[in-house]
Amino acid sequence: MADTLLSPVPDEDGAPFWEYAGRGELRVQACADCGELRFPPRPCCPHCRSFASEWRKVSGKGRIWSYVVPHPPLLPAYAARAPYNVVVVELAEAPCIRLVGNLVAADGAPLDSIPPDRVRIGTRVQVVFGADGLPRWVAEQP
Repeated sequence: MADTLLSPVPDEDGAPFWEYAGRGELRVQACADCGELRFPPRPCCPHCRSFASEWRKVSGKGRIWSYVVPHPPLLPAYAARAPYNVVVVELAEAPCIRLVGNLVAADGAPLDSIPPDRVRIGTRVQVVFGADGLPRWVAEQP
């Protein structure tokens, strides 16, 4: 059973994010004029109102800012994977940018590979990408 039941639906602004993710790179949109990183991607910089943008590679390091364990899963197709976590990760380079994903035991591990009671806010994590191109997170080793 594949771990991806939902697939991204990229729009014009967000398509590059998913293209890079499919190559195993975490990139974030940045203003080409003032340099501010922004997410979600959008045509205009909220800081200086420039329409010039570029995609910057980031380390993929962050920390768990928040999480939830869906009970029951909102989508019936995920019921067989429950319980699983959904984490919100604050990026190290830009704490105002937070990405959603799952904390997994290792690259390629299933969504339910971490027991929900082991997820902790503040855990330092590193992004990994499955064959599906979706970002997931593994705990950094001390």
